[in-house]
Amino acid sequence: MISSLRGSVLHVGAESVVVEVGGVGFAVAVPVPLARALHVGDEAFLHTNLVVRDDALSLYGFAERDELETFALLVSVSGVGPKSALGVLSALSVDQIADAVAAEDDAPFRRVSGIGPKTAKLIVVQLAGKLHASPRAATGAGAPAATAVAAQVVAALVALGWSERVSTETVHEIVADASASERAAVPALLKLALAQLGPSRTERTSV
Repeated sequence: MISSLRGSVLHVGAESVVVEVGGVGFAVAVPVPLARALHVGDEAFLHTNLVVRDDALSLYGFAERDELETFALLVSVSGVGPKSALGVLSALSVDQIADAVAAEDDAPFRRVSGIGPKTAKLIVVQLAGKLHASPRAATGAGAPAATAVAAQVVAALVALGWSERVSTETVHEIVADASASERAAVPALLKLALAQLGPSRTERTSV
């Protein structure tokens, strides 16, 4: 199974990207906020899920591990296919999904294209107790956009020399304490991350 990809972004669509790895371009379906955050020429790291069908092999990619895990849980629900699960993750953050399930509120899922009332109720029932909100996530309508901004900041930190784990953990921490305006702006969030991390690994190595 292809569990992750790291490479250069060759193309960005509304809900997909093409990532070149070792000279091979992989078409990956991604949540809308992530597609909006990526640009041609960016280096991207995606956690991926390979869906095998009789007539196709499809890759679904996510900036965060918890999004990938939530995707897997969503497709385990009767009536929810990969495209519908991706639609949920395009409209709602992981924490918004967890909050809705915990509150037994199927309304957020009914607003997602392709999810009917019966399926929305099944999501709430079948995922009960399986999701836990992350302290990193913003709440409210701006959460998907904030997640996209955080993904760009993580990518920038990795490019500056920090590991993906350190970069992700740092961004998660600062997002939890940042203001709404800081969470919505890459430069502001990156400045906070750099202030917490100090000089980049690249800079320390060159000294």
